[in-house]
Amino acid sequence: MNPKPTLGKLTVKQSLDNLALGVGFFLTFGIMLSAEFRHGVGVVMELVLGWLPATFPFHIVLFLLAAITGLYASLIQKYTMDWDFMRAQQEKMKGFQKQMREAQLAGDKARQQQLQQEQMSMMGDQGKMMKMQFKPMAYIGIVSIPLFMWAYLYISENAIAINFPFWGVHDVNTTVIGPILYWFYWYFICSIPVSQIIRKALDIGGMQ
Repeated sequence: MNPKPTLGKLTVKQSLDNLALGVGFFLTFGIMLSAEFRHGVGVVMELVLGWLPATFPFHIVLFLLAAITGLYASLIQKYTMDWDFMRAQQEKMKGFQKQMREAQLAGDKARQQQLQQEQMSMMGDQGKMMKMQFKPMAYIGIVSIPLFMWAYLYISENAIAINFPFWGVHDVNTTVIGPILYWFYWYFICSIPVSQIIRKALDIGGMQ
């Protein structure tokens, strides 16, 4: 069996993987470091999303953005993370913590030292798990960052109010508490049930 086609596919996949990660990190650092960059991304996205506020009330627009980012983030996590490995590591850590508590309650110093040595050997798997969790963030940023930059730009240029249940009408660009704006609060409230439904439908995670 000739391995060359498989190797070629892996090389292309790795190249696309690196490209996507590069774009994700570029967008992330770009919005952190440059107001002009944030504005530019918002202007470009206006060409794509500018029709939404003319078609739907703005609270529905935010709901649609939450649905888009929730679906995209869930798909990225489903196909870039090894959930069997994640679950195995979680169970392994639970077992380790249980044994450590038992050794501490029993005052078994020798067992505690043995478990500490085992913990050192587990650091490699823990590092792999952290890397696995961090990687999807760059992919997710490719879609979520442009959407947020468009929302920031549109809201800054338009007076928008939303009638919140039990709270009445509020300007979406004012704060709920601390730095949290009303529009982001509404987006967050929408994203929770949407993300949970999508994750349940796609059978993502399931970690206890």
